[in-house]
Parts: sequence; structure tokens; C-alpha cells
Amino acid sequence: MQSITELLKILIPAAAVLYGMYLTIQTFLQKQFEQKQIELKQKNTELITPLRLQAYERMTLFLERITPNNLLLRLGSNSIEVADYQQVILHEIREEFNHNLSQQIYISHEAWERIRQAMNEVVALVNTSAAEVSANTPAINLSKKIFEKVIGENKQPTAEALKFLKSEVQTMFL
Repeated sequence: MQSITELLKILIPAAAVLYGMYLTIQTFLQKQFEQKQIELKQKNTELITPLRLQAYERMTLFLERITPNNLLLRLGSNSIEVADYQQVILHEIREEFNHNLSQQIYISHEAWERIRQAMNEVVALVNTSAAEVSANTPAINLSKKIFEKVIGENKQPTAEALKFLKSEVQTMFL
């Protein structure tokens, strides 16, 4: 019985020391793991931030390029008819959109939805304007109709999306 007591006198402090060492090492390793996680996030941020900013720039450029005023001036309306010009405009919008499709992974979901909504508004503007003009008249008539509608509404269909992108960039990066 006395030998068991002596053994317990040795084992209990040894177990307490071992448990203390276990807790110390576990805490140390946990802090090391957290530090590595922070370093990894920081490296990712350093790599991703320029890509995200570039995506916002590209989507801003996309919205500017499909703004009716810029789109119509860039495409011109040389000696083609309204129906053909409508197809040229819609094709240009689709091409611009498809070219920038991959940028959605770098911007917020809400920003992407606003960009899509703006693009759809431009497409709807072109289609409704084309429906109000005779298909076999010169393309300049479609341009005039689109300009009339934009002036009548007193806002560009891409204005809200551009405003949202700018505010999101300022809150995220500045």
C-alpha cells in the first residue's frame, strides 16, 4: 500500500507536468497555424486585389462602351438599314459582354447583377427603338430614335450600374 502511495506521489506530478506540456505545445501549434493562415490570406490578398481592381476597371469600361451614346457613335450608321444596324448593335453588346464574362468571379454578385441588368436595359432600348422604326429605312433613324428615348428618360441605362461599381470600388479599395 505504501509503495502505491509512493508511486502515485511520483505519477501525479509527472502527469500534471505532461498535461501542462501538452497544453503548452497545443497552444503554440495553434498560434503557429493561425499565423500561417494570416500570412496565406495576406499573400492571397496581395495577388487577388490587383485582379479584382482590374475586373472593376474592365466592367466599367464595358458599361461605358455599351452606353447608347458611345455605342452608336463608335459603330456609326453607314449606309445600312435599321434591321441590319440593330443586329450589328446587339452583336457588339453580346461580344463585349462575352469578352468580359470571366470578370464576374472577381466582383460582387450584386455588382454583376447590376451590370447584367444595365446590359439588358440597353438591349431592350435598342429592340424597342427598332420596333418603332421601319425596318427598311436608313440606320440613322434607329440612332435618332435611341437618342430620343435616352433624352426622354433623362438617364443612361448604364448610369446606375456605373455608380454602383464606383461606390463599391471606393468602399473596398480606398
